[in-house]
Amino acid sequence: MTAHRHGSMLRWAVLAKIEPGVYETHACDNRRAMRRLTTIVGPTASGKTTLAVELAEQIDAEIIGADSRQVYRRMDIGTAKPTPDERTAARHHLIDVVDPDEPFSLGRWLDLAKDALEEVWSRGKQPLLAGGTGQYVWALLEGWRVPRVPPDDSLRAELESRAPSELVEEMRRVDPEAEAFVDPRNVRRVVRALEVYHATGKPFSHWRRKEPAGFESLAIGLRLGREELYRRIDQRVEGMFAGGLVDEVRGLLAEGYSRELPSMSGIGYREVCEYLAGEIDLETAVERTKTGTHRLARRQNSWFKAGDERIRWIEAGDGAPDEAKRLVEEFLQTTHTFSAARGAPVRRG
Repeated sequence: MTAHRHGSMLRWAVLAKIEPGVYETHACDNRRAMRRLTTIVGPTASGKTTLAVELAEQIDAEIIGADSRQVYRRMDIGTAKPTPDERTAARHHLIDVVDPDEPFSLGRWLDLAKDALEEVWSRGKQPLLAGGTGQYVWALLEGWRVPRVPPDDSLRAELESRAPSELVEEMRRVDPEAEAFVDPRNVRRVVRALEVYHATGKPFSHWRRKEPAGFESLAIGLRLGREELYRRIDQRVEGMFAGGLVDEVRGLLAEGYSRELPSMSGIGYREVCEYLAGEIDLETAVERTKTGTHRLARRQNSWFKAGDERIRWIEAGDGAPDEAKRLVEEFLQTTHTFSAARGAPVRRG
């Protein structure tokens, strides 16, 4: 697709398939034909939000969050949400979506993200996806099928009352392909496979397949050396504690939110709960939060691998905004024939 600006109007070129996975461009005046998504990925504290806001201001974009923790209201400091100034500079979506005691899932995030994309496109703006939750990012970009099946406590209790070998036999009967990716020794995963089957009438393996995403995408990755990344993480954690993280958690507990909630199990919140319960001292809480965030960064790097050809890597530094802007402009103005990206195998968290 290509874009040519004529006053306030944009003239887009749309994609036409000329052979499997290969497309050529044809001119069209329909704005809705331009369905592209720029994504900024990388480990925590690499500068994704700052870069996204700067890019959004330059290309008239809106930001869609891909962070599984920033969806919770009243959990601001420990999730490193965009600041009020950043949220004023660029419109943000998928932040402050649910209360801390509400369930939230990949399926719900996908539904909200797709709605946000349609809204942004309908107003002739560009969407920017930014966040470090790799499962969310690739599920959207690769068109994962995700079952909208909430936990069924009564069914789970019935299944868990049976012998593990019986559950495995049932899974093999209703879904012979499942054993290729569901470890029969992992009872929790076997129960989940059967739960999805009973709720949807379709085998668990059905949901491993992908569908066309419905848009073209560019993924920009922020690259940072481990030593510098850890320095940034430690500095951020110290800033969170100095900026009122303990009071934020104390307030959540006072409102009746249990420390056992999934939302409260996030890094920083768990450690502060332990501190407030008298189980550890404040210094230990800070150090454990730093260590836990280091581990998180390593897990994120497993989702966003340095050798992943789907990602255009740039150095996270002073030159990042200019390089990212160049890549985005090139992406939005592409006119040559190109091959559609091939997705990697679906991963499930």
